Amino acid sequence: MNLRGRVFRFGDDIDTDAIIPARYLNTSDPQELKKHCMEDADPAFFSKVSKGDIIVAGKNFGCGSSREHAPIAIKASGVSCVIASSFARIFFRNSFNMGLPIFESDEASAEIKENDIVEVDASTGLITDITTGRQYQARPIPRFMQELIADGGLMEHILKRGGI
Repeated sequence: MNLRGRVFRFGDDIDTDAIIPARYLNTSDPQELKKHCMEDADPAFFSKVSKGDIIVAGKNFGCGSSREHAPIAIKASGVSCVIASSFARIFFRNSFNMGLPIFESDEASAEIKENDIVEVDASTGLITDITTGRQYQARPIPRFMQELIADGGLMEHILKRGGI
């Protein structure tokens, strides 16, 4: 699975309230949530993001409350993946459960700039900054987790395999 898009850059400790503000948690509808994704961190994010774009952030991305709304909003906005130095553990788990690929790389997080064009090979974890030509190695997504993502998340994966 190759992912390619323009980078939106955010700093350290982006919490779930910055990803999807609590005032919008009266719905779980992805189409509503995407309108407010990253709104408190970048009020114009929704009007600028395009399908396939990539978020690059610092350490502890997704900290705060354990809401599943955060990866749902990111995925619904069209973002293809998130690259960060590190992720809050509950956000890490929720992202894969919702079908949002995430990659940890200190170097990529530190060096990739806003508006760079980046390509990620999920099967190898290779991150290529097309703009600069630099490459970074993140941990590849294991095959079974790639299947979760391809199916759209954990629930869809279970349903496609005859569960529930």
